[in-house]
Amino acid sequence: MLDWLDRLPAKTQDKCRVRIERLRDLGHELRRPEAYYLRDGIYELRVGLHGVNYRMLYFFHGRVAAVLAHGLKKEREVPLRDIEEAIRRKRRFELDPQRHTYKEG
Repeated sequence: MLDWLDRLPAKTQDKCRVRIERLRDLGHELRRPEAYYLRDGIYELRVGLHGVNYRMLYFFHGRVAAVLAHGLKKEREVPLRDIEEAIRRKRRFELDPQRHTYKEG
């Protein structure tokens, strides 16, 4: 997710970070148009800029954390393969949360 975010243009990164901060602040309360539930515990953070739709797929780890799992540009709908990748990452995270937790420093 971080590699994907780093490859985006600066203005897009800024908009994505604002959306991530909203998720941090509102958690489960974040709703459309900023966030949307897809399936199997996977949600999308929605960012649009210059006609391009960016999506950051995430899931919740209990009530204490949201985990960003996958980023993509989309056309009409989030492709099934991208949702499946987020689900695989969710399962890996759930097996060993400490190993998959980003720590700044």
